[in-house]
Parts: sequence; C-alpha cells; structure tokens
Amino acid sequence: MSRTILVVDDEPRIVELARDYLEHAGFRVITADDGRRAVEAARRERPDLVVLDLGLPGLDGLEVTRDLRRDGSIPIVMVTARDDELDKLLGLELGADDYLTKPFSPRELVARVKAVLRRTDRPPDPSDVIRVGELQLDVPKMRTEVAGRSIDLTPTEFTLLATLAQQPGRIFTRSQLLDALHGVAFESYERAIDSHIKNLRRKLEPDPRQPRFVLTVYGVGYRLADDR
Repeated sequence: MSRTILVVDDEPRIVELARDYLEHAGFRVITADDGRRAVEAARRERPDLVVLDLGLPGLDGLEVTRDLRRDGSIPIVMVTARDDELDKLLGLELGADDYLTKPFSPRELVARVKAVLRRTDRPPDPSDVIRVGELQLDVPKMRTEVAGRSIDLTPTEFTLLATLAQQPGRIFTRSQLLDALHGVAFESYERAIDSHIKNLRRKLEPDPRQPRFVLTVYGVGYRLADDR
C-alpha cells in the first residue's frame, strides 16, 4: 500500500512539480493551498508525511505546524522561500523534521521525504529494545519511556535518541547526528540538530536547563549519559 503525502503550497507550479515527482516515486499525493485546508486534510486523510510551505496565506506554516504537533507526531518537511535562519530554526523547534529552501530540486524533495519516512520505519540497526538507566526505547514500535513514563517523540527525535542510546557515553558531533537522521547527502545545517536536541530535552528531562540524559559536550556535540 502506497504512503500518502500531503503537499501544502499556494503556488500551483510547485504543487504540480511536487505531485509529479512524488507520484512517480510511488507515493499517493493529496494537496492543499492554504493553512486551514491543510489542517483539515491532515485530520481527514491521516497522511504519512506533510510537505509544508511556511509562507501560506491566512494560517501560515508555523501555525499549521503547531496545530499538527498538537494532534500528534506526523513527520513534517518544511519548505520556505525565506532565506532567514530564524524562520528555519523556529520551524524546527516547533517540531518539523526537515526543511528545504526554494528554489529546490524536486528530486531532492523526494530524497528528503524518503529519508524522513525511513525514520518512521526503523532507526538503523539498533537492537529491538535499548535500555540506558531510566531510559527504555522500543525501536520497532518507536516508543520511549523514562522511569516507566511514556514520552511522545517525533520520528526525528526518536532517531536522535536511539542513535545516542546505542552507544551511551560516546560523543557524537552534530555532523554525525545529521548523517544518522538523513541518510542522504545534502548541505549541512548543523544548528538544526541543536533545535531537535532542545525539543528532545523539553520532553525527556525533568529540568531541561540541567539535563541528566542528553548532555552537551561543548565545542564538539552531544552524548547520552552512561548510566548502565
């Protein structure tokens, strides 16, 4: 059964290109041209991933991201014409999984969509259940518990945590974590990792300002506290 992608953009040419390339790659594609229709379509159709333009009329892409995140952890690939790092970081902090800046290659869009969906299938090569101290990750089901309490993570957040948890105590650079997330070659945007780590800590840590689990190694990257 083919996966469903919701493409949200108010530029018909971009919607047409995205639809053509995604359908050629085997996806079922539905579309919306504004934010309110996007939220309605997501709730009605339950797509597997949303390709979402930030610059929408009415309800903009950031508001749509907030609404979708309140409803669940559906993967989101943001698309923006704004060459503004703040917009990208804000979108990522709201829970988007990846981003593309216009103009973009339709082939790259397909590669990003496939890479994000791979995270929902299964992170690469970990054992089925990972336990590190109070943390427990059920990899096939993408479920996370802290001291028996269930934590709702996005696919990107789960993949990041699973990557760190496979080798507790090992320091991962931002570049290495990007490689674990994407599985495709594209320009590095390493500050995106900081946004995802911030979201992960907000859900995981008793006090995100003083993390116990995901630790910063200043000037290098991140590691998971080794509490085996």
